[in-house]
Amino acid sequence: MSFSAVVLQILTGLASASALFLVASGLSLIFGVTRVVNFAHGSFFMLGLYAAVSLSQAFAGIGPLGWWGGVLLAALLVAALGAVIEMLLLRRLYAAPELYQLLATFALVLVIRDAALWIWGSEDLLGPKAPGMTGAVEVAGKLFPSYDVFSIFVGPLVLGALWLLLTRTRWGLLVRAATQDREMVGALGVNQRWLFTSVFALGTFLAALGGALQMPHEPANLNLDLALIGEAFVVVVVGGMGSIPGAFVAAVLIAMVKAFCIAAGSIDVFGAPFPLSKLTLVAEFLVMAVVLVWRPWGLFGKPQGAVRGQAALEQPLRPLPAIWRRAGWVALAALLLVAFLNGPAPYAVVLMIDVLIAVLFAASLHFLMGPAGMHSFGHAAYFGLGAYGAALCVKALGLPMEASLLLAPLLAALGAFVFGWFCVRLSGVYLAMLTLAFAQIVWSVVFQWDALTGGSNGLVGIWPAEWLAPKPAYYLLVLACTVAGCGLLVRMLHAPFGLALRACRDSPVRAAAIGLAVPRLQWAAFVVAGTVAGLAGSLFAFAKGTISPETLGVAKSVDGLVMVLLGGVQAVSGPWVGGALFTWLQDTVARQTDYWRALLGIVMLALVLVFPLGVAGGLKRLFIRDTTPSPRPAGRGLG
Repeated sequence: MSFSAVVLQILTGLASASALFLVASGLSLIFGVTRVVNFAHGSFFMLGLYAAVSLSQAFAGIGPLGWWGGVLLAALLVAALGAVIEMLLLRRLYAAPELYQLLATFALVLVIRDAALWIWGSEDLLGPKAPGMTGAVEVAGKLFPSYDVFSIFVGPLVLGALWLLLTRTRWGLLVRAATQDREMVGALGVNQRWLFTSVFALGTFLAALGGALQMPHEPANLNLDLALIGEAFVVVVVGGMGSIPGAFVAAVLIAMVKAFCIAAGSIDVFGAPFPLSKLTLVAEFLVMAVVLVWRPWGLFGKPQGAVRGQAALEQPLRPLPAIWRRAGWVALAALLLVAFLNGPAPYAVVLMIDVLIAVLFAASLHFLMGPAGMHSFGHAAYFGLGAYGAALCVKALGLPMEASLLLAPLLAALGAFVFGWFCVRLSGVYLAMLTLAFAQIVWSVVFQWDALTGGSNGLVGIWPAEWLAPKPAYYLLVLACTVAGCGLLVRMLHAPFGLALRACRDSPVRAAAIGLAVPRLQWAAFVVAGTVAGLAGSLFAFAKGTISPETLGVAKSVDGLVMVLLGGVQAVSGPWVGGALFTWLQDTVARQTDYWRALLGIVMLALVLVFPLGVAGGLKRLFIRDTTPSPRPAGRGLG
């Protein structure tokens, strides 16, 4: 590639870095002060673009001021919406665990997406070009769009404005103080409510402004929210949570890595050409994985400090009362009877297969999040590895279905073994983001390895053995695997291994002091959870007959998180209830209306507000007397 082409790629990367920095700076600002992992931040970017398209078209008669006025007004309107959301919803959840805040913000994603669908429709919307910037300038003998030149300077200008705001104003002083120690800021008499609202509004404004300024580059569409939020999280984590300069450096770094991949063309790998352009799909996640392994708190971040206060005392694990055990046997008998509904209600059997697979997947993730205390944003990687392992055993190796079902989870176990070795060295949000990075790397390999995985088309013709072809027979197999998998996890939870995991979660220092190998135990938990998730994935592959890269995408990982949080992390039965409820709601609501996402999101928000411990956790608190002897602040126990 010529020198001029390389220069153009670098300039294009800098232009995209500015847009990414606008979104990431708002996300970093919000997290630094409120500690909310705001999954809805990408939705505000999307709304900013949609609103800018509509307003710029409405103000077209004013001239150039109409376009710029539409961009600014769109960002202000979305910022006002963000402030309202913070006051009405998020303000009620600041005391809740981070994962429940994540569930609430993901519910907002569903509501906002369907609101955009209702207002603007499903078609992509093209906005007008920026007035006076429709041409190009000559750079190194080639033409470069004028608007991209403007975009390059937007990022540094916003960085400078934020620096002045945060270092030269009293409000900025309070924000920086809250970022370091928000409890102390509250103790000094600062009105934290209005501080949090103003910070959330500013972060939302930056995200919406980034979306509005993208109007000449891309059309407004409904897929922008989740497509962008992953990149924004990567930039924030690589730069360091809460660091605005870190977000800018990370955005530029990732943009330059992508530009280099495109400019470098192909390289030889073991004598075969490999186009580096394929790495652009996963470049940011590779960068994040390297940075987190080398510097776990990001380039400009600081090591996480100890949390003040003590967790509530947990009740020791004990067998369920006899009445609850009898209820479990009754439920199992009812599940066995479902197989006989194939005649009068065949769809019920199909739906229950999906429910049981979801329960097994959610139970595997809960094993990590509950007893092990490790949050994963990429658990779908092991589900997908199990699904693809089963498919490849049948399609590529010609193995029978029974052998494939047994061997496929081993591929997921291998993935968990490798990734877990790195992940157990981190904690909190950084751990969650590293799991996301590894999951996206696996997704990229599956998506682009056409010869083996079928690429974006996936694999088809993955059916169970002849004796399992009838739906009732396959349902009974799935039921047996689900009961066995969930039973194994519960048994391990009550075994010394599970008790040791809980000790490592609640007090790693004390656990290490009494001789427990904390990283090794957590690593083993990763392998166990990955193996069970792989079993769920292999059952899924034979149930559907086809798989695609979406099987291990971010959306699948988010579904698993939602299932666990809906049921409740603090209850052993939480993933069972959450997996069944989520799958049933998704299926039922989707068949009733085109706006099923919004209804599902409203239900999720209602459950978060009414059952902050999840459905199973709330019912446990309601019906089982709590004998914990201390009223100290709530922790994240698992009873």
